Amino acid sequence: MKSFNIIESTLTKVLFVLAISLFYQTSFAETEKYLINPGDVLEISVWNEDALKREVRVLPDGSIGFPLTGTVAAAGRSVEELKKELTEKLTEYIAEPVVSIAVKAAEGNAVYVTGQVKEPGKYIMTEPMNVMQILSLAGGFTPFAAKDDIVILRKNSKGAESIKFEYSDLEEGKGLTKNYLLKSGDVIVVP
Repeated sequence: MKSFNIIESTLTKVLFVLAISLFYQTSFAETEKYLINPGDVLEISVWNEDALKREVRVLPDGSIGFPLTGTVAAAGRSVEELKKELTEKLTEYIAEPVVSIAVKAAEGNAVYVTGQVKEPGKYIMTEPMNVMQILSLAGGFTPFAAKDDIVILRKNSKGAESIKFEYSDLEEGKGLTKNYLLKSGDVIVVP
């Protein structure tokens, strides 16, 4: 009877963790759409038009070039928004074009870690990631790191902002809401 209670308790905990995980994945998918970034690789094709199938990399200025449409702004837009614009531009040349766009490589969806971490550098986010996850990928801290003086530098519509991050709060299980979800282009500075 005792072993049955242990199994039941363990199963309840596993189901709880799965439910929480599913909730966060679903809520992210419902509220956030992936926005195209400079450096991303897109596969664009037009149904029944073999000459209009291309793999394109989004340029540093955020644009792409595609036959018959010319240069089109892609960065900061969802795949659906870009697809709609390409479809509109192609209707001049093709009756009812069916455009497909797939993000083949989200190489522009990157953050940067610098300072007192074991492996500073550029990290491509293939899924939504927070500060703790990226610091883990960077190998953790060097012995000289000022863990409570970490700063996240982020570009926004007003220019740039600096977000303070105190590692010890999260390490102690406090301030979990301050484990910020990172955005493409963020720079994490660990002094």
